[in-house]
Amino acid sequence: MSTATDTNTAATSLLRFATAGSVDDGKSTLVGRLLHDSKSVLADQLEAVEHASRGRGAGAPDLALLTDGLRAEREQGITIDVAYRYFATPRRRFVLADTPGHVQYTRNMVTGASTAQVAVVLVDARNGVVEQTRRHVAVAALLRVPHVALAVNKMDLAGYAEPVFAAIAEEFTAYAHGLGVPEVTAVPVSALAGDNVVTPSAHMDWYGGPTVLEYLETVPVVTDPTADPARFPVQYTIRPRTAAHPDYRGYAGQIASGVLRVGETVTVLPSGRTSTVAAIDALGHSVDVAWAPQSVTLRLADDLDVSRGDLIAPASAAPQVTRDVTATVCHLADRPLLPGARVLLKHTTRTVRALVKEIPSRLALDDLSHHPSPGRLDANDIGRVVLRTAEPLALDPYATSRHTGSFLLIDPADGTTLTAGMAGAAFADATAPPAGDDEGWDF
Repeated sequence: MSTATDTNTAATSLLRFATAGSVDDGKSTLVGRLLHDSKSVLADQLEAVEHASRGRGAGAPDLALLTDGLRAEREQGITIDVAYRYFATPRRRFVLADTPGHVQYTRNMVTGASTAQVAVVLVDARNGVVEQTRRHVAVAALLRVPHVALAVNKMDLAGYAEPVFAAIAEEFTAYAHGLGVPEVTAVPVSALAGDNVVTPSAHMDWYGGPTVLEYLETVPVVTDPTADPARFPVQYTIRPRTAAHPDYRGYAGQIASGVLRVGETVTVLPSGRTSTVAAIDALGHSVDVAWAPQSVTLRLADDLDVSRGDLIAPASAAPQVTRDVTATVCHLADRPLLPGARVLLKHTTRTVRALVKEIPSRLALDDLSHHPSPGRLDANDIGRVVLRTAEPLALDPYATSRHTGSFLLIDPADGTTLTAGMAGAAFADATAPPAGDDEGWDF
């Protein structure tokens, strides 16, 4: 009986994963092979790939074209944007983000990995671990991606040699462990030939671990909504004022984490006022319980001043409210981030003005040392920042909540996204269980 239950659970579970790695390590080919060999490619898609491959003079279908959809990507043979693909096997459903390998597109890797439960990092067996590999592992560690897998690709070009794989796996695992990644699963593959992607390789009988697909189908996914305290960022206040609903006041949004129940005492932040959940409306019906990531409308027992950007949380487990934010960030924009910069800070549904008070350090990816007082963060740099906000924020540590511990820094002049931030401590502990002006910026 338990086996049937477990199989049913696995079949209906959803896994979000991202691929990453240096340029030309074969990410798109791996993804194409994964889709092709798992029978997740429609006939017309495969026909289009075969036609495009013949146009480029290729003797066999270039499976990388299944994900490299932009014209510039196909012309250059590289990935530029994040390519999302959805597929399923009898055991699990998947949302895949194929992210770019070039340094200038690291920001896209941040986007793809921000919601991932698994990061699959590729390494060319001939080149080993390179700087961009380290950068991608650092980003995955910063974003607290729960699981990291290493795919040592192009093993066919390395003679399927076990010592080559073992040396790369050892170096990669040691580096990832230093960043707080507790466990790495390493798989030797040839994406071009299909070795150990979906089916076990006949050329590497020395390897007894899972294929890439088997790993993705069996890696545990934590989906217990009660594991974290409830967080409900308010998106919109609903006041219909109709004859049927003259006094209706509801607060619409998506539950970011946890569970909310009718009758529960909650606090509205940043005001700190408390009330009781009088009703929960979901899909036009009243329910007693709602959980993440459901979109619902809350009604409170008291008429409080609640608007977009406020956060509703259990009174017994509310986050701290602060205007001083210390965080680790990955700078995404081409223009540098400088101390004294005036920015907008977007946290859940709340956007406030903020000042970059200090940049204490920048991370060196080669040895994981922290360079003090770098003076600026350039594109793709990872560093620590200290911010002061104009209004208080209900900010969780990122280690506690990926949803309410993350934020963006935005240029107030043109709306450009500058920086992705993670509040609190930078990397996980590997030993632990898994200035003013006349415009009002003077704060």
